[in-house]
Order: sequence, then C-alpha cells, then structure tokens
Amino acid sequence: MLLGIETAAERVGVALADATGPRAGTWLDGGRRHAEVLAPAIAFVLDQAGVSLAEVDAVAVDVGPGLFTGIRAGVATAQGLAHGLGVGVVEVTSVAVLARAAYDAGWAGPVASVVDGRRGEVFFARYDGPTAEAAPPRRLPPAALAEELAGRRDLLVVGGGAHRYPEAFRGLRVAGIEHPSPRALVALAADRLAAGCAPVPAGAVRPLYLREPDARINWVQR
Repeated sequence: MLLGIETAAERVGVALADATGPRAGTWLDGGRRHAEVLAPAIAFVLDQAGVSLAEVDAVAVDVGPGLFTGIRAGVATAQGLAHGLGVGVVEVTSVAVLARAAYDAGWAGPVASVVDGRRGEVFFARYDGPTAEAAPPRRLPPAALAEELAGRRDLLVVGGGAHRYPEAFRGLRVAGIEHPSPRALVALAADRLAAGCAPVPAGAVRPLYLREPDARINWVQR
C-alpha cells in the first residue's frame, strides 16, 4: 500500500494506492496551514479506504519545487511516517506530477510544467513523455520562459505558474491543470516502484527548493 503526500502548492493532497491503482484521495485548501491540514487529511483517506496506517508499505512525497512552507511540511511528515513505519520514501517532483496528470488525461505530446515560484519567478521542466524529463527543473522569469516556448503549438503548458501569468503565456496551449494532483503523485510513484526504483530511507529525503526560503531572502535584504 502506497501513501502519497502532496503539499508543494496551495492545496494539500493525500492519496492511497495499491497494486491496482489509486484507492482513495482528497484535496484541501491548505492556505498557509499545510502542517495543520495534512494529518487530518491522511487520517481521512485511510478511513475512506478502510486501511490502517500499519498497512502502508511506502510513502511518496512531492519534494518540490514549490511553496517552501508546504514542501517542508510534506517532507517532514513523510519522513516521520516512514521512520515510524520502517518503510522507504519515493521522492517525486511537482513538475513531474503535473506532467503525469496531463498524460493521464490523454495528452500524447510534450508537456511544459510551470509552477508558481512567487517573487516574479516560475519553476519549469519539460517532458517528452510520462517519464521522459527533457532537463532538470529550473527557475526563471515567466516572460523568459514564454519566449523560450514561443511557437511550440505541439506543447501543452500545465501548472499554476502559467495561470498566474496568463499574459506571458498567451499564444501557447495552456491546460486547466493548475495544482499537482495527489492521485497523479501516487500513480507516478507506483510506476517507479514497479519499474524497480527503490525508495530512499526517510533520512535521505531532500527537498528541491531551487531558491532559498523567502524568510532568509527578506532577512538578507534587510
């Protein structure tokens, strides 16, 4: 049984999957209360699936990039659960989860996953298939990314970054997929496990921030 935790964006998501696919899932508006919302969401999904926490064989978590507060809450919870249960953690990225949702919806071409990075930046990665990341995630201004992608009518743009800066991405094909989905997360993680990708120990999980936390940036600027 695989438990998935999604907190990289504004919404808090939890999903549960077994060998047949996703069993249960929920999304909640976390706002800035990811840590407060996450534990009840996990309990709810386990209850809906009729599964006890002791039956969880692995934990999957979105390590970012995205909101620093959300990523930190999700990773810390995943580490705590995995350590307590004696299981491993499957690390996935927010950009990969967004791309997976597009492919699960039937898209067959390349995908540009664009996460809102705040401070006038987006986090971006391009995919040529459900597991084919063209390059590692990076951060850049929305206008620079839009210029890079200009004219790519074969490409589908997904993610909250594109929705926050609609003028920059005008002329590109932008889908309604805005938040990383917990069901896409567990589906992606389950496929990686089935392909032989071993979970990492709880203590080895590392967030992918791509930028220092806003609190540190503000402190340095002052």
